[in-house]
Amino acid sequence: MALSSGISGRQILPLLDRYILRQLLIALLALTGGATALIWLTQSLHFVSMVVQHGLSLRVFIQLTALMLPSFIAVILPITTFLVVLFTYQRMVGDRELTVMRAAGRSPLELARPGLLCALFSVVLCYVLTLWLAPVSYHAFHRYEFQIRNRMAAFLLQDGVFTSLSNDMTVYVRGRTSDGQLHGVLVEDDRDPDSHTTILAERGTMVVVNDQPRVVLYDGSREEIDRHTGRLNVLTFGRNTIDLTSSRRSNHEDRDPDEMSLRELFHPDLREVSERDRGKNIVVGWRRLTSPLTALSFAMIGLVTVLRGAFSRHGNITRPLIAILTVVGLLAISLMLQNLAGRHLALVPLIWLEAILPAVICAVMLFLEQWTGTVRQTAPASLTSPGATR
Repeated sequence: MALSSGISGRQILPLLDRYILRQLLIALLALTGGATALIWLTQSLHFVSMVVQHGLSLRVFIQLTALMLPSFIAVILPITTFLVVLFTYQRMVGDRELTVMRAAGRSPLELARPGLLCALFSVVLCYVLTLWLAPVSYHAFHRYEFQIRNRMAAFLLQDGVFTSLSNDMTVYVRGRTSDGQLHGVLVEDDRDPDSHTTILAERGTMVVVNDQPRVVLYDGSREEIDRHTGRLNVLTFGRNTIDLTSSRRSNHEDRDPDEMSLRELFHPDLREVSERDRGKNIVVGWRRLTSPLTALSFAMIGLVTVLRGAFSRHGNITRPLIAILTVVGLLAISLMLQNLAGRHLALVPLIWLEAILPAVICAVMLFLEQWTGTVRQTAPASLTSPGATR
């Protein structure tokens, strides 16, 4: 009973299919991993200055940058799937493996089946990344970065320098003692649109409360100008606490669409998302649903390039080059449609069309003769000896 179940399991996928699929998956893992590592390295350079200047540990650096990896993989996986399918099948043509398989009676669908299985694996993985893992990790990345930058506010304050913590807050410190005490503190606070505030204090100290930096000031004055009346209000204090975050708004107002769930993108809270950005968020949601399908379309382009037409003994660089240019053109069209659909939601169906139509056209080109029963089995020219005579 166990032997028969093992044999039936092997018969689900023929030996040749397992042979090709194994090569495709290994190449896909290697290429995607290498491309992801390269992109991660280039993007992580933006955080090197944060590590060097402010003494962050290597563990924090790796944790912060690793949270961006799911987003990178989701973007590059359709492209690496296309490259793996194209060049793996092209190598098999050069080694005459596909020529022998075709001569043995393998149909175009049977030859393309491992490539299709590899593409479907990429589609499923892309959906897992775009619908769940990438938004979750991107949200965690923003929260982690927010906490780090807030904790670094104390390090940003330099002696004798006007430090702009944001567009609406500037802090000046005359001097700093070894125990962290600040002397001669000036704060220009324009976060409230109805008033302009200037705070002077003889001394102060930095504290962090709930991951938000604050400075506790002692023996100072608070001068506030009402923008409507022009009246100057002066208040002296013995102790005052100033929040150094860039805005008094809640964090959810600054959320990036890439960290929102599908439900939040399609049904946003109008208190969190402006009417101007609502269309862009909807397009981001549709992009998450359509971008994984491009892995199948790109793989089909690679399969048509290699499997359709006569085999050439000497190889042909023209067809792979055309396939690469076609994929580049589709990526450019996708970006253009996303920008246009953000302003005109009626163009959203074109995003679906751009993601699915190439796969449909390639399937018709590659399998139509077999589906209609008009395919003819002929021996490839490469199997015929050049010197053969009648």
